Amino acid sequence: MSQLLVRDLDPAVLQGLKERARRHGRSLQSEAKAILEASVTLSPDEARRVAAEWRQRLAGAIQDDSADLIREDRDR
Repeated sequence: MSQLLVRDLDPAVLQGLKERARRHGRSLQSEAKAILEASVTLSPDEARRVAAEWRQRLAGAIQDDSADLIREDRDR
């Protein structure tokens, strides 16, 4: 597992993190880990929003089947 060291953390932030961990019944490390994991995981609503953006970007674009190009490249 990887590790992360955060330097020069404001004491008020650290205290707030400790209080939050206590409220959730977790250790400081577990709370920080949960916050970091949640920050990089898309919620279902966020995933739908991103998917809708991509559908809008690709709307009307011609999508070719790339199988022939892949086969041609492999046969070289």
